[in-house]
Amino acid sequence: MANSAYVTAGKPKIGGAISVAPTGTTLPTDATTALGAAFVNLGFVSEDGLAMAVTRDSEEIKAWGGDTIMTSQTEFQETFTFTLVEALNADVRKVVFGDSNVTGDLATGLTTIGNSEELEAHSWVIDLAYNGAVSRIVLPYGKISEVGDTSYVDGEPVGYEVTVTALPDTSGNCHYEYTIAQ
Repeated sequence: MANSAYVTAGKPKIGGAISVAPTGTTLPTDATTALGAAFVNLGFVSEDGLAMAVTRDSEEIKAWGGDTIMTSQTEFQETFTFTLVEALNADVRKVVFGDSNVTGDLATGLTTIGNSEELEAHSWVIDLAYNGAVSRIVLPYGKISEVGDTSYVDGEPVGYEVTVTALPDTSGNCHYEYTIAQ
């Protein structure tokens, strides 16, 4: 039977919903335990929020005569897309441009270098607040696979739109989601 109490909107955790840590960091296994000190919160995300895309491509196998008799999955991929809008945050820039390409801080001078060096993978945690529940999405091994255009426009925040590809962990899982009533 349908239950409207199970209908919800995905709102960010107050204080920032997306955090990163070096891969290999101990990961949370529930929706509420405080994150370890290695996790860095990346601050505000644009009002567009978070989009998760799951791609499952398959190939149809046909029998003589043209009937489809089997399908075989040929691709699986999970991506998470969002826009980080704290453009003056050194931690945000390190994730977007690479740790070794960002030096200093805003008080003493922040230098960011753009180059073709491959970006580091991170462990990602995304904390969500639902109606009467909280949820945590954990990507053990996620890598920025795409960075969108950055616009410098009067009246709009400068933001870095990123797509993170969730790669399989040692158990073959791309992400885990933990949800509990509050």
